[in-house]
Formats: sequence, C-alpha cells, structure tokens
Amino acid sequence: MNAVKNSMNETAQEKNNSDVTPITILQKKHKPEKTFLRELIEFAIVAIVIVIPFRIFIAQPFVVNGASMDPTFKNGEYLIVDQLSYRFGTPERGSVLIFKYPKDPSKYFIKRVIGLPNETVNIKDGVVTIKNSTHKNGFVLTEPYITHTKSDSFQMTLDSNEYFVMGDNRAGSADSRVWGPLPTEDIIGRPLFRLFPVSNAGTLPGDERAAFLSK
Repeated sequence: MNAVKNSMNETAQEKNNSDVTPITILQKKHKPEKTFLRELIEFAIVAIVIVIPFRIFIAQPFVVNGASMDPTFKNGEYLIVDQLSYRFGTPERGSVLIFKYPKDPSKYFIKRVIGLPNETVNIKDGVVTIKNSTHKNGFVLTEPYITHTKSDSFQMTLDSNEYFVMGDNRAGSADSRVWGPLPTEDIIGRPLFRLFPVSNAGTLPGDERAAFLSK
C-alpha cells in the first residue's frame, strides 16, 4: 500500500501596523492542540477524498512478478502505473500495458502491444508480420528489445476491440499466443515510472512506440 503523505503548512497571519501604530504589539492567539483522534479523522478524510480516488482513477503501484518481460522488466521492479491516459486515448504498437488477465480478472499481467484492432498478426519461426489496411501485404516487426527468442508459428486476426500482446521474453511468456487476444475493457494502463531499482529508474520504462510510429 502506498503511503501518500500530504503536508499542510499553516502560515501565521500577522497584521503589520508598524507604519501607523508602532507601539502596538499584537499577540498570536493560542490555538488548542489537536487531539490524536481529531488528527486521525482528518487523515482519514484526506485519504478518502484525495488518496483513494487517485489510486483508483489516476495511478497506482505495481510490482513486477516473474520473467515474462525480461530483460525490459525484471522480477521485483516497482512501477507506478498511469491509469488515466487510456481513458482518453488508445494504446499504440510498442507500448507496454498492465491489464487484467482475461481468463482471471483477479490477476494482472504486463506485456507489450504487438497487434492493434482489426489487424492480422502472423508469426513464422518467431518473426512477427503485421497485416492491416495500410500494409495489405504485411510488414515485419523489428524488435531490438528481444533477447530471448522462440521459433514458433501462429496467426490471429483481431476484432475492433482487441489487441495482441506478447512478453519480451518470447521463450518464457504466456501471452496472446496462449490465451488469445486482449479485450480493450481489460486494459488498466501503462508504466509511467520505474522507481526501483534506483539504478534503473525512469519515466515510461520499456516504451518502444517511437520505433513503430510509421506502422
């Protein structure tokens, strides 16, 4: 659970009358100390009004579990996931998604977008070819982030609300090749920050959209 700390600074408001009444000294009124119960109630209100909606609708933390996205994401890495962007836009090829596993929505997976809605994804000996309305004969994906390859063959045509996702560790990932397409409704968001390990921290980790902008 994230501990979100909200600090509230109290600024003492002092009335400066030195230009008019230099002999007047104004005393700051003593305020009664807050009780522990009152502070606890105020903290709870802040959590309900600010923290919880932030976690539900905007961003929340996830920890990578497993090696299906190796070497891009490793086991135990701590991510802050942007849940807002895809409420106003759609995932692009090369982006990384966090989503609910379609076969069991209580589980969350992290994979990379390979195929977009209405496209045909063809895999032959591990090489991915995409066919769509712009590239009717298909184009081959160049994927420099892959180090663990798998020489499998597979083909799937996506509906208008489906994505084809795969792990960067092609030899060790259960993804759309195994359980089918990812429905749009199961998408949670994208990694916005990688906080841990500190040596690998950064924004939009693993994002490869720029490599596929013309596709």
